[in-house]
Amino acid sequence: MPEVAPLPLDPRAVRLDATAASREDAIRQCGETLLAVGAVDAAYIDTMLERERSVSTYVGEGVAIPHGTLAGKDVVHHDAICVLRFPGGVDWGGERVDVCVGIAARGDGHVRLLSELAQILLDPDRARELREATETGAVLRLLQPIGEEANQ
Repeated sequence: MPEVAPLPLDPRAVRLDATAASREDAIRQCGETLLAVGAVDAAYIDTMLERERSVSTYVGEGVAIPHGTLAGKDVVHHDAICVLRFPGGVDWGGERVDVCVGIAARGDGHVRLLSELAQILLDPDRARELREATETGAVLRLLQPIGEEANQ
């Protein structure tokens, strides 16, 4: 079985006690977090909002995965994800979101990231643990590819 690389999550891109007034505010905060770790230019935030206007990034289990449009790839410096936890929840078009996993990727990197995240988040127990995580270390462990966390 090929070795799967860990998700590109900088511990500085984990915020576990965020609040957002709206889904747009939550997406903007994800973009600002990716900007703060040097993954993107500020223009990427607008492409994240544009993506959300065309299709919801809500994936179920209280999780949304905001990411930019194809046009946004030009302002991505390196693949990265961020994790923002909203203990009070965010209304996401009628669904409650507790965790946003923002993605920035160059080329086709977003396909790999979305695939790996889907595998992790389709496990209801891992998704619940992510929604309830209160420590950065727990988030980093939970977002390791399936099978990798046993090797930690």
